[in-house]
Parts: sequence; structure tokens; C-alpha cells
Amino acid sequence: MIDRIELGEIELALRQAGLTPRGAFHPVAGDGVPPLAADRPARTLVLAGNAGPQMWRAFDAARAGSAMTLDQWSERVLRELAARLGGHAVFPFERPYLPFQRWAMRAEPCHASPLGLLIHPDYGLWHGYRGALLFDAAIELPPPDRRASPCASCMDKPCLSACPAGAFDGKSYDVPACARLLVTAPEPACMGIGCLPRHACPVGRDYRYSSAQARFHMSAFRENHRRDV
Repeated sequence: MIDRIELGEIELALRQAGLTPRGAFHPVAGDGVPPLAADRPARTLVLAGNAGPQMWRAFDAARAGSAMTLDQWSERVLRELAARLGGHAVFPFERPYLPFQRWAMRAEPCHASPLGLLIHPDYGLWHGYRGALLFDAAIELPPPDRRASPCASCMDKPCLSACPAGAFDGKSYDVPACARLLVTAPEPACMGIGCLPRHACPVGRDYRYSSAQARFHMSAFRENHRRDV
């Protein structure tokens, strides 16, 4: 167990592992952060995820010649980091599901977009969360970033008219319609470059996924939702 650790050390370790630090906060009642033990509340939560190509490169190299999934890679990397840094790792794909979107809005200037995805002022819609590290120390944190949602000043909302399946109306996401297009169309453009409504958003275009990463995510979505067709 490390007696004292600084946020900069944690963020450096995440970057060296191929992950992007995604903000941190001191949990309070109602945040849904699990305790480290019955009498040990988590006093600092640090989010880990992706924004930019680093995670994809690290994962793609690690899975070479194997059937490793992204969730398996995320779990391996973050559990190793937690053990080294004296923390505890939790994940958005474990059940019971933890409120990662709520945590993201506590940790960063993330806001709900018309697509239902969280939008970031820098990364746009091209980012994600792979896990979180919990610590029993109240680590010193910088002042919170309170930038407003870029959607608030976007009048045209091009994301809502870009989906070839018409899956978004600004209020809900028609998952079966999206899955039906991916399963039945010969080769929809979304499969090669990623979700077209994401591409229509002008924010964060420098962080768009590569074609290989986009195809990986879209293929996984298609296979997971074939039953919805």
C-alpha cells in the first residue's frame, strides 16, 4: 500500500498504459461509489478512458495473435495499476452496473448530447470510459472544469439528421433501427468510419477514431444487437 500518492503520478501511470485520465472527484453520498471495504469509503475516484489514438494502439498491440477483448485488456491493465498504486479498480461492464456517466459529469465538463452520448468540449463524442481507480486517501485535486456543453450553442444539431437509420430524434435512441441497418445493409458507411451522427458533430474532430477502431466498435455493436433485429 502506498502511504501517499499524488494525482500526477496516477495520471502518468494511466498514460504510460495507453489510457487517458478522465478527471477525478471526491465522492459524497449519492454518487453511487462503492466502498473499498465495509469500513473504508472511497475518498477519491479517478476515471480512466480513451480520447485520441493511444488506447487503441496499446490494446491492438496487446491483443496481437490472441482473442483478447477490450474489456479483458481494460481489466488487466487497470487491476495491475490499482495494485501498484494502492487503489481499487472498478469497471463499467461489471454487474451490478455502476453509474459511470454520472461520475463522468462529476469529474469532467461532460454533458448529455442529443444522441444520449456524453459530449466533451474538447473530445466531442469521440471518447469513452474503461474504468475507475478508487483510493481511500483524499488526494488533492485541481479546481473542477465547469465549461458549458457545446450543444447549448449548436443551433443546427446536424447529429440528429445524419443517421441513415433515423435512430435519433433528440429524445431517444432507436437501437433496433440502428442494428437493423448494420445487419441487413450490404456495407453501410457507419461500419467503415463509425457512427455518422458522431461524425456530423463539429466538436472534437481531431479525436475521431481511426477506421480500424471504428470498425472494431461497430462490429462489436452489430454482433451484440443482432437479437434486436
